[in-house]
Amino acid sequence: MTKATTKSEDGGMDQTRVISGAAGGALLLMGLRKRGVLGLGMAAVGGYLAYRAATGNDPVMAAVGGGAATSKPIFVEHSVVIDRPTQAVYDYWRKLENLPQIMSHLESVTELDDKRSRWVAKAPLGTHVEWEAEIVNDKPGQRIGWHSLPGATVDNAGSVQFEELPNGGTRVHVALSYRPPAGPLGAAVAKLFGEEPSQQIAEDLQKFKAAFEGSDKH
Repeated sequence: MTKATTKSEDGGMDQTRVISGAAGGALLLMGLRKRGVLGLGMAAVGGYLAYRAATGNDPVMAAVGGGAATSKPIFVEHSVVIDRPTQAVYDYWRKLENLPQIMSHLESVTELDDKRSRWVAKAPLGTHVEWEAEIVNDKPGQRIGWHSLPGATVDNAGSVQFEELPNGGTRVHVALSYRPPAGPLGAAVAKLFGEEPSQQIAEDLQKFKAAFEGSDKH
């Protein structure tokens, strides 16, 4: 039987083990404090995550003959209409270092060159994940498309489209596909702690709309 582990040469999976360990310990304690089936379930999931973080072994994925790469990507899609000119909205987004001001789950974005950038995002229980991304489709005033580079802790790709509306406003449409750091179980844990990207992006776009429409600087 193949033994699946959470360790990789690039060190990216070390961050996954930190996330799994932190989430697992919290869930285990929460489960032990509760009674009934819910408490037992939370304790079981917490114990599984803690074991995987401590040993680097993933008995569930080993049993089915796979690893983290076999998890299915999760797709997130949201739109918002902003009462500002399309070019102004695009210009703000295209300066990637502005994005942490839009997206609350981002800690920082550092532009390495015209296309490549390094991203640091918040993860459950005060941890964080990092990756590098590359812009692969850039049409000024219309669209920005990107994907993560090999070795990313969070394998992701997506696009932001800017549609000019007849009234002079802009419809911003964000589409994102990602694989959670700890696979499908990691997505469930992130959602439990209120850090699930679908929820975050919807809220962040509304905050961005309010801030951008209320500012004369852009």
